[in-house]
Amino acid sequence: MKKILMICLALVMGLGMCAAAGKPAQKKEVTTVFVTDIDCEHCVKKIMNNVPSLGKGIKDVKVDLPKKEVSVIYDASKNNDENIVKGFATIKVKAEPKKAPAKK
Repeated sequence: MKKILMICLALVMGLGMCAAAGKPAQKKEVTTVFVTDIDCEHCVKKIMNNVPSLGKGIKDVKVDLPKKEVSVIYDASKNNDENIVKGFATIKVKAEPKKAPAKK
């Protein structure tokens, strides 16, 4: 009888520990397009050579020089648009998130 009671107690404690551990936070990747003031290949190289300056969690950066836009894919749990704009400012590039077209 004591063995059955001990086994049940161990099972209950094991389940309690598993439930208390919870689920780990999931990474959420976000893609934001920034409108910038870039106008030459030198500016493109400056951005690509300084990706770490844009902040933590940056996964990918793509520059479209003709449109003067930079697409940034990042982990939303580590960064946000505001911090990335500040990161652009550290390399002397003016940037702001592109506004979504207005819906009618």
